[in-house]
Amino acid sequence: MIQRPQPGDRFRIRILRRWYAVSWVLLGVCPPVISVLNHGGTTKYWSLALLAVIALCYATVVAFPRSPVLRPHTFLGVLVLGLGALSLLRGDGAALFIVSLPHFWLFARSPRHSIAFSGAAATATVVGIIRHQSRHVEDFSTGNIVFTLIGYTASVLLGLGVVRIVEQSDERARRLASELESAQLRLAEAHKLQGATEERERLAREIHDTLAQGFASIIVLAEAARSSLDTDPGRSARQLLSIENTARENFAEARVLVGSAPQSGLALGSVAGTLRRTLDRFTEDTGLTVTADLPDVECDQPTRIALLRCTQESLANVRKHAAASAVEIVLTPSPYGVELEITDDGRGFVVEDSHGFGLNGMRNRLAELGGELTVTSSLGDGTRVLAVIPTNSQV
Repeated sequence: MIQRPQPGDRFRIRILRRWYAVSWVLLGVCPPVISVLNHGGTTKYWSLALLAVIALCYATVVAFPRSPVLRPHTFLGVLVLGLGALSLLRGDGAALFIVSLPHFWLFARSPRHSIAFSGAAATATVVGIIRHQSRHVEDFSTGNIVFTLIGYTASVLLGLGVVRIVEQSDERARRLASELESAQLRLAEAHKLQGATEERERLAREIHDTLAQGFASIIVLAEAARSSLDTDPGRSARQLLSIENTARENFAEARVLVGSAPQSGLALGSVAGTLRRTLDRFTEDTGLTVTADLPDVECDQPTRIALLRCTQESLANVRKHAAASAVEIVLTPSPYGVELEITDDGRGFVVEDSHGFGLNGMRNRLAELGGELTVTSSLGDGTRVLAVIPTNSQV
C-alpha cells in the first residue's frame, strides 16, 4: 500500500521547495550574474544567456510540473549542460553546481537517476573548469575541482541517507497502517461477537420471561386439572381453559420472537389494566389472595413491557418457591420515575445465595432503561421486590 503525503506534509514540502527556490536564486544565480557584469566581450553575454535559460527552465518546471514540453528530466539535462558550459566560460562553476545539487534529488524519478544526473553535472563542471584553466594557465587552481568533487560525494551520501530514512518512515507507516487495519478488523469482529452475545442474552431473557413461564404455568395447571378431574370436573374445566389461554399467549409470544408477528399486545394500552389481567390470571390459577393498588400511570411501551415482565417473573417465583398465602402489588408514580413493589408472605430466601436467571434478567431489563431492581428477603419473612424506572423512560 503506497502512503500518500498528508495535507500537512504537502504544505511543509511546498514551503521547503519555495525556500530552496529563493535560496537557489539568491545564492546560485545572482552571484554569477553580478560577477559577469564586470566582464566584457562574448563571455558576459553567453554567461547571462545560459543563466537565463537555466532559470527560465526551472521556473517553467516549477509552475507547470506536468507540462509535456518541458519535463523535470529535461530540465535536469539542461542544468547539466548549462553547468558545464558556464564552467567552460568562467572556470568557477563549483559554487553554482553545489547550490544546484538539491535539484537532482527533487526532480529525478529515483535515487539512481539522481546520482546519474548529479554525476554528469559534476563531470561537466570539472571538465569545463579544466578546459577553461588550460586556456588560462595564469588562473590555474584545483580548488573549484576539489569543491565540486567533495560536493558531489557529500550530496550522494546525504541523498542516499535521506532516501533511506524516507523508506524506513514509509515502511513504518505501512506497518502501522497494516496494524491499524488488523486492529479495526479485530474490533469489528469483537463488536459483531458482542452484538451476537447481547442478542442471545436478550432472546434468552425473552424466552424465559414469556415461553418458559407460560410452559411452567401450563405444567402446573395440567397437573392440578388431572388431580381434580374426578372430584371437581368444573374446576378441571376452568384449569383446562386457562391452559388453552396460556398456550395461545405462548404461541403469540413465539411468533413475536421469531419475527413473524408485530410486537406483542400484552403491554399495549394502560399498564394498570395489563397488570390487572396478569393478576387475575394468577389468582385464578393459584387461588392465592392478591391485593393490588394499580393507579393509571402513563408510561411508554418499553416501560410497560418491563413492568409487566417484572410482575410475571415475581409471580412465577411466588408460585414456584414462596409457598405464600397472600401477595400485594403496588404501582406508584413519583417525580423521578415509576415504582413497582411486589411483596409476599412466603418462606423467603437468602438473596445473596440466589443466582437465578429470572432475577438477573429483571435487573438487566431495568438497567437497559436506566432503572434498578431491589430484592429484600430473609428466611421466614417473605420477599419484597422493588422495581424503579426513571422518569426519562416515561412519555
